[in-house]
Amino acid sequence: MKEILAKYLPSTAVDPVSEMIKMNSVHLKIVNERVTRHGDYRRLPDGSQQITINANLNKYRFLITTIHEIAHLVAFQKYGRSIKPHGQEWKHCFRNLMLPFIRPEVFPKSLLPVIANHFRNPKASSDTDANLSVALKSFDDDNGKNYVFELPMGSIFKIHNGKTFKKGPKKIKRFECLELDSGRIFLFQPNAEVHLLKI
Repeated sequence: MKEILAKYLPSTAVDPVSEMIKMNSVHLKIVNERVTRHGDYRRLPDGSQQITINANLNKYRFLITTIHEIAHLVAFQKYGRSIKPHGQEWKHCFRNLMLPFIRPEVFPKSLLPVIANHFRNPKASSDTDANLSVALKSFDDDNGKNYVFELPMGSIFKIHNGKTFKKGPKKIKRFECLELDSGRIFLFQPNAEVHLLKI
C-alpha cells in the first residue's frame, strides 16, 4: 500500500494516510480520470468500504480528495447513515482528519493559507472553492485548458462533452454563458476549466 501511495501523495503524508486507510478497513482504488468527480466513497453490498480516487490528480489534490472520502466513511460510522453527505457532521470529520496535514512539511507554503481558509468551512468539492481550485491547479501539468474567469467577454469555448458556449457577464459569483446550439443560458463557476476556441 505504501509503495502505491508514494506515487500519488506528498512523501510526508504516505505513512499517516496508509495508517488511516488500514485503521478504517477501507479499500482504496485508483482509477482513470472522471470529469465529474475527483473521488468517491461507497459501501459495497458485502459491507466493505471502498474509496476511488482519480489517478491524474496532483499530489496535493490527491491528498485532500483521499481525506475527503475517508471523512465520509468516518462521519457515517460516527453519526449514522441518515446524515447529509456534506453536512455539518462530515465537515467536522473532514476538518479533524485534515488538520494534522496542514503544515509546511506536507504542503508548499504558498498553498497553506488557502488550505487553512478552505477548512474553516469545507465545501462539498474543492472545485467550488475557486481560490483553492486555482491554487491547486498551479501544481498540475499543463492541460491546455483555461479558466472561464480568464477568458475575455464574448469568447467562444467548449466543455468536456463538446458543447460550445459564449462567455457572458458575471452574475454574483458565476458567469452567464450562452450555449450556442440551444440558445439557453448556463451558469459557470469562475474556475470551470474549458477549451478556448475563439476570442
